[in-house]
Amino acid sequence: MSRLMHVSSGPYAPPVPARELAVTSADGSRLHVEVHGREGAPAVVLAHGWSCSTAFWAAQIRDLAVDHRVIAYDQRGHGRSPVAVAHSTDALADDLEAVLEETLAPGEKAVIAGHSMGGMAVLAAAGRARFREHAVAVLLCSTGSSRLVAESLVVPLRAGRTRTWLTRKVLGTRAPLGPVTPTARRILKYGTMGPGSAPHMVEACARIVHACPRAVRYAWSRVLDSLDLDHGARELAVPTAVFVGTADRMTPPVHARALVAALPNCVGITELPGLGHMTPVEAPELVSAKIRELAATYAQFDQGDQVKEGA
Repeated sequence: MSRLMHVSSGPYAPPVPARELAVTSADGSRLHVEVHGREGAPAVVLAHGWSCSTAFWAAQIRDLAVDHRVIAYDQRGHGRSPVAVAHSTDALADDLEAVLEETLAPGEKAVIAGHSMGGMAVLAAAGRARFREHAVAVLLCSTGSSRLVAESLVVPLRAGRTRTWLTRKVLGTRAPLGPVTPTARRILKYGTMGPGSAPHMVEACARIVHACPRAVRYAWSRVLDSLDLDHGARELAVPTAVFVGTADRMTPPVHARALVAALPNCVGITELPGLGHMTPVEAPELVSAKIRELAATYAQFDQGDQVKEGA
């Protein structure tokens, strides 16, 4: 019956950051940011999804921080970022730009990985100057650019107005999630994870999702309901890889395939058999390996500066 914000042991327990800071977004909203790893190492920025927090990336942070500088932030109202007044895709883009500006040196490049709503933040920021200054490559995990409610498979009915109406009610509910119980775990697993997800993965996700404030969850559900970021996909010019689970009910593979068709510089799609929406938790090694591959292939940083900073 505990309301822990995340698990406290095992591979999904969040590691202790090297430093923490508060970043101010364009409208004055404050964002909690964590930095892991060594200064001067190639940078990776992680943007989590709806109803999650930096804890969602625990496995990737632990893996990548060995030889990368990993920057993770809580979306506004999530995790340790205070609740904000504005909820929009423009706000998501503002927040990502603010994090990039505060944590990266002028002209410094980073691989940016976005899961679900974090991927939508990337799409929203794709045409902006600060994003283009800092993004060297992108990984879009389990995300989409439009028609989220109409294409969702959370409600097991044929596509049509009835399914869309019911899905809108389910995803946009104001009801509290309550404590993490066996029933709550089963519901979360059905909606967001593949059928073969191990119990410790389900537990990790349940702790994170149930910790999201009800008002925040509802406010962002309204944004996702009306999402239209198709133009962002067409503007995302940097090399971009796409990951999706074939059993994803929240953003099923139709979204990933639409992104691949729209992206001007797609470097491949990975469809993970039997996995659901929570790909960084369900396939932690594969997601970390793809981020590492993108960094090794595309990240550019000044070796001289690295030596000086690491001395």
